[in-house]
Amino acid sequence: MLRLKLKPLFLIVLSLVAIAIAVVAGVPKAEALQAALSPANPLLGDTVTVWIATKQTTKTPPSVTINQKQYPAFLVAPNRWRAFIPTTPLDRVGDRQVRVVAEGLEQMLTLRLLDRDFPTQSIWLDEKAAALDVSDYEYERVSAFKQLATPQKFWRGAFLRPNDGPVTTGFGVRRYYNGVFANDYYHRGVDYAGDEGSAVIAPAPGQVRLVGTVAQGFQLHGNTIGVDHGQGVASIFIHLSRINVREGDFVQAGQVIGAVGSTGAATGPHLHWGLYVNGESIDPVPWREQGLQ
Repeated sequence: MLRLKLKPLFLIVLSLVAIAIAVVAGVPKAEALQAALSPANPLLGDTVTVWIATKQTTKTPPSVTINQKQYPAFLVAPNRWRAFIPTTPLDRVGDRQVRVVAEGLEQMLTLRLLDRDFPTQSIWLDEKAAALDVSDYEYERVSAFKQLATPQKFWRGAFLRPNDGPVTTGFGVRRYYNGVFANDYYHRGVDYAGDEGSAVIAPAPGQVRLVGTVAQGFQLHGNTIGVDHGQGVASIFIHLSRINVREGDFVQAGQVIGAVGSTGAATGPHLHWGLYVNGESIDPVPWREQGLQ
């Protein structure tokens, strides 16, 4: 019996000695930084969450990078951080290394991006439609909106469906224009075939940071609303017939912000809802069905 009791005690002492040697030698304990990916094997278009836990309280966010591109990390609980990595249909499938650095420690995570089949469409444009282009003003306003990374987090739980109309074009659809495949194109959102004038609601709380109209030069997007949900997550609604909000307004989930229309480059009444994470258009379906935190 004495030998059985001494064995666990010996192992405990041995572990403490090993830790002490590591600290003296200047090698920090591995558990001082813990990071994980969710999902670890995402499909093209998924948003990958990087969960990070640090041992000590710090105001300096961890660094999350892939191939020199950095993604912001935000504090979600004491010593707990979260970053989002967007993936798109244009990304290369396969393994890539995610580097997480915090408190002088580094952890490498393998993100295995899996392929996904996206439907294709053939679009035939007349000369007038083919010549339609975005103005510098429209491009700059929309681009600046998509890059927002407000420190506050406004959403909670799953996003709502922004319109009751049936989905006519899903996320990620690839296209041929006049018989030529558009290599850099994918459908950056979801189209809802709601009736002209039907309500468009905010899928999650946020601040209205973009309002653009045809009269202001939004010839491609048409009447447009952009809602900032915080921490690099933003929704854009285009082709609207009516806008019910102003820039600076704070909207709640389910609040009517506009109405379905066919303004801009639209062949008929519908709502285009695009969801952006850190500047990239991602599949909004997981945000609606599962809810990302």
